[in-house]
Amino acid sequence: MSILLLILCAVIGYAVGSVNSSILVGRLYGIDVRMQGSKNAGLTNTFRVLGKKAALMVLAGDILKGVLAVLLGILLQKWSGENSLGELYGVMAGTFAVVGHNWPVYFRFKGGKGILTTATVIFMLDWKMGLIVLAVFIIIVAVFRYVSLGSVMGSAAVPVVALALGHSVAFICFMIFLAALAIYRHKANLVRLVHENENKLSFKKKKPEGLKDE
Repeated sequence: MSILLLILCAVIGYAVGSVNSSILVGRLYGIDVRMQGSKNAGLTNTFRVLGKKAALMVLAGDILKGVLAVLLGILLQKWSGENSLGELYGVMAGTFAVVGHNWPVYFRFKGGKGILTTATVIFMLDWKMGLIVLAVFIIIVAVFRYVSLGSVMGSAAVPVVALALGHSVAFICFMIFLAALAIYRHKANLVRLVHENENKLSFKKKKPEGLKDE
């Protein structure tokens, strides 16, 4: 029963995570963010392409689905009465929400990099771990002004922090997977960082081609 429940948590998490906020918000503006800017269906590219208002909607959507996925996993566990695998039900649902964000079934498996959803899942699972990882991200971005570098360094810190906080081996293995997934999704950014042509964070919105004045 426990294994079947974990599989169900994975399916639910993936279904929730596949609702890509960036793509949906982009459609409100008549723009496919996967064809503009960095071509990534995520918060940072939405901000650069469509501006603050659109980015705030994506922020809310990505946080909501991370919260919802983990909560559904936990509630499913409680409803079934299964306790043999403890916190892993929420972990499984949250992890697959990130997978769904990256490869959404509703959008031809072309999604974002999952950093915001990953961060939300981490906060839901352990708020102390979330705060530490967020601090790493903020410091790196503040110093170097590269969101991608902050995302990679913050992701790399996740399993280390999980270990330091005394989580189970299984939990840490899931955190290693999430960290590896996030770093893998940033492989193109890492190449640009090495060649010093990665875009730095800017608060000036660039108007994409084909976007009409409001």
